[in-house]
Amino acid sequence: MKKKILIFGIPILIILTLIIMDNTRGKIWFNESIMIECNIEDVNNSLSDIGEHYKKLLSFYPGMTTIELIEQGNDFVTIKTNEGTMKRTNISVNRLESKIIIELDEEYLTSAITTNSHIVEKFERKDYKLELQIEISNHKAPGFLGFFLRNFGSKNIGNGFLNSYKKILEK
Repeated sequence: MKKKILIFGIPILIILTLIIMDNTRGKIWFNESIMIECNIEDVNNSLSDIGEHYKKLLSFYPGMTTIELIEQGNDFVTIKTNEGTMKRTNISVNRLESKIIIELDEEYLTSAITTNSHIVEKFERKDYKLELQIEISNHKAPGFLGFFLRNFGSKNIGNGFLNSYKKILEK
């Protein structure tokens, strides 16, 4: 009887633990902000060519050694990196007097995993600086590696983008 409980109980316990731990489904995966010493015009200038904007952003992202802009359009970019292919689609840029809001969907295909996310980047004027807030939601990364990425990778990935923006926008 004890053997049956162990044989069936342990896998069920592991599965329940993984389900409870995997708290990213349908939620905000990353939401942090940073102050950047620049003005709203610097962001507008960078966004004048969306493909070059994201290519430059990735060039400062940790671990990226090669970045090649493959394709771009009015609302999408495809960039090949040393890790895989990043497709940012449904890009919308809402420009207001003291705020710029960029919203997009991202698919990142690597040899080990494919991830999908929804990203909102908000630049808002605060005195003589800008506050950049990045929110990543609906993050999907299947499989065993995806489980670890979903549960332990948000800070590294999100902060990598915040710091990359700081490097490309501050003078």
